[in-house]
Amino acid sequence: MPESLTRREFMKELGKLGAVASLAPMVVAGEQMSDKPYSLKRPSFIKEVDEPTTEIRWDEVKRIAEGEVTARRSFSKYLSQDRLDKLTEIRTANMDKYIKEGRDGYTLKDHALKSGAGKGGVSRVFIQDPEKVQTPEKLGVPNWTGTPEEATMIVSAALRHYGAGTVGVTELDTNTTEKLIYAKDPDGKEMRIEDADMPEEGEDYRVIPKKARWMITYTVQMSEEAMIRCPTHLGSQTTSLTYRRSQNVQERGQFFLGGLGYMAMGESSTNALAIAPAFGVMSGLGELSRYNRLLTPEYGSMVRVFKILTDLPMAPTKPIDAGLLEYCKNCTKCADHCPSKALSFEKEPTWETVGGWNNPGHKAWFEDSVKCRSYWYETGNNCGICFAVCPFASKNLASFSKVRDYMAATVPAFDGTLKKIDDLLYTPYTEFGKPQKTAESWWHENHPDYGIHTDQTVRETS
Repeated sequence: MPESLTRREFMKELGKLGAVASLAPMVVAGEQMSDKPYSLKRPSFIKEVDEPTTEIRWDEVKRIAEGEVTARRSFSKYLSQDRLDKLTEIRTANMDKYIKEGRDGYTLKDHALKSGAGKGGVSRVFIQDPEKVQTPEKLGVPNWTGTPEEATMIVSAALRHYGAGTVGVTELDTNTTEKLIYAKDPDGKEMRIEDADMPEEGEDYRVIPKKARWMITYTVQMSEEAMIRCPTHLGSQTTSLTYRRSQNVQERGQFFLGGLGYMAMGESSTNALAIAPAFGVMSGLGELSRYNRLLTPEYGSMVRVFKILTDLPMAPTKPIDAGLLEYCKNCTKCADHCPSKALSFEKEPTWETVGGWNNPGHKAWFEDSVKCRSYWYETGNNCGICFAVCPFASKNLASFSKVRDYMAATVPAFDGTLKKIDDLLYTPYTEFGKPQKTAESWWHENHPDYGIHTDQTVRETS
């Protein structure tokens, strides 16, 4: 090409090779990255905001006892023992029937894969054994020091290296975000926030020192190709695998923070310490969705969310507005496909909670967890269809995904049209409550490591 080739001529030459078709959406979608420090390198149309898109009345928010409230831990509280016994009977009968008849997604190889995916994670602990942590004191050097911005940078880098997807930070405030810490954790232990030098735990309590003000929240990716096989063993196993991977991330993160000379309180068991989606929203990892979970710009619904609390002063990351909650107002896809009809079809979120398992004080589409969890017994798995059919669950590697993300963030009037296009491209018509793809076809595909695409986003700070 001549040295004097103009941009227009250059694009014309690329067009001859068919390259414009793939590059143009990136140009249209404003795919230039923001140079703002201490936050994810995201397209410029994703805005950082002072308040999350989910409306909150902090005076109504209360600390809850996770083990006594959520349907996950207290399912029997919300239905009769006869009904629970019947559901258990149905689950046992269906699992026996499905594996013996070789039902797609329930074959012996599917069962074995699920069994293996649930292994390999280290045990979660609230605090690591101090004798095992290589502290600066043991090494004869002072604690690591740096600016809060540098602290956020190195912690984010470390956690992403250990296996996290995206990382955010929230500084606790007594009148607001501190209320998102559980009053009791899933083990039934009282979570005390006190003036203490170090965290501690006893038979029926755990102590969080007041000086630990920084909640680190991170995502771990799930495999889209496995999740679209929900509600079979193939879909369920990617959830198990993600939780096992998160346990390793937590342990490594706790040892890293301890190695810098700071405390690191983690989740003592699954979904412990604090309300994960809430901290995901507050730290800007995503927005709250119609299915009442975190929806992220990078991975859509294909994440689980985890937390570590520390006294290392860090620069908080801000909430975002990527048009995701607004998109949910015009998209009922998760509710349309929900076999148990546990999700709301209302256009607007509401302040009125559904059931005792939901925490008041924020405006949301509250799910009927009893309907949802009852269906789990029928399938023998955690369902996950709502995650699988979400338009933002796609890998974000196609040109349409880039256009969709831009349009959703900037022109909400087109949300309904974008949803219809997604139906045509990514959601084939299937029998209600069935997977979007057969489980058998999964075994014949060439999957990336862990079934995820790690090139979708990168945490960079300046």
